[in-house]
Amino acid sequence: MNSIELVESFSEFKDFKNIDRPTMMKVLEDVFRTLLRKKYGDDENFDIIVNTDKGDLEIYRRREVVPDGEVEDDNSEIAYSEAILIEPDYEVGEEVYEEITLVSFGRRAILAARQTLRSRILELEKDEIYKKYSDRIGEIISAEVYQIWKREILLLDDEGNELFLPKGEQIPSDFFKKGETVRAVVKKVDMRNNNPLIILSRTDNTFLAKLLELEVPEIFDGLITIKNIVREPGERAKVAVESYDDRIDPVGACVGMKGSRIHGIVRELKNENIDIINYTNNTQLYIQRALSPAKISSIEIEAEEGRVSVFLKPDQVSLAIGKGGLNIKLASRLTGFEIDVFRDTDDADYDIDLDEFADEIDEWIIDELKAIGCDTAKSVLELSTDELVRRTDLEEETISEILKVLKEEFED
Repeated sequence: MNSIELVESFSEFKDFKNIDRPTMMKVLEDVFRTLLRKKYGDDENFDIIVNTDKGDLEIYRRREVVPDGEVEDDNSEIAYSEAILIEPDYEVGEEVYEEITLVSFGRRAILAARQTLRSRILELEKDEIYKKYSDRIGEIISAEVYQIWKREILLLDDEGNELFLPKGEQIPSDFFKKGETVRAVVKKVDMRNNNPLIILSRTDNTFLAKLLELEVPEIFDGLITIKNIVREPGERAKVAVESYDDRIDPVGACVGMKGSRIHGIVRELKNENIDIINYTNNTQLYIQRALSPAKISSIEIEAEEGRVSVFLKPDQVSLAIGKGGLNIKLASRLTGFEIDVFRDTDDADYDIDLDEFADEIDEWIIDELKAIGCDTAKSVLELSTDELVRRTDLEEETISEILKVLKEEFED
């Protein structure tokens, strides 16, 4: 087996992804130095030249010419009579460079070296992948869907590295097909059974922050800072932003002309409703902005207890609470306060539109009540149960539940 045949047998390792050429050459040299130590007991006097492009590998042994009979170490010294057989011009004290043929190691040793090289390179490649993605935590990457399982999706990056998008890191309405390109943020990188495990996420707050950074140049340039983000992935998000330049409107810059900047992000997040608010150190004003689009009448802050009492007009209560209580929940997380909502009215004749009860009463039931002219809570309460049963298609039990909900609102 000559040097060309040998390096050709290693050719599959030449183009391994994630491993640079100097590292590859260093690994090859280390493998062959191991062979030298096994054969000669030492590798100090050997030079190894590796050229992975041409498939060349040369090994030379350096020895000093000493008088005949004075050789003490065969690895570092050569007798004068042997030296002149290599080159007649050699003299005592000079260094002899003698090429070591790979055939001399034996086929079995070469095959063992090849297996060692494979193991070393695979280990290096895993380390390089781990390091590469550890440095990219918090960055958005694009990858192609390769396999879809019940609990996670396997994706491949441009270099064929495996990435994982667990079900819990997917937006609930996400639906991907094999071959589709997916954008996500690198959330964490672990080692499992000595293999790098790269976890992606589309629900992490960082994903929304990076999308904003990509769409809004002022954020990328540091003119606008994202102070806080809270999300219910796929449903709603609130983002507090601040500008250090009075000439820049942070909210307007993030939304863009006619919503041009925010629309792309909303589509990426499966129509997640994104509220951009202007951050302020004024706690009262910050809470007011966090509860938008509701308009607040007054606020009582109990800072030590971390609670806030918010008073609103009756028609603003449902806006503050939001569908399923989502708006007030996100506002609480954004501001760090527990928010209690109260109706602000001294008018005994105030009424509440039925639409305000959409979270508690099914829409089709509200439509039934509206069909008989009952558009408000009090207009329903003014009718008896028998009258409501007679005039609608609703069951008596359903009407009793409706009346209970409406009465409780006025009692509160």
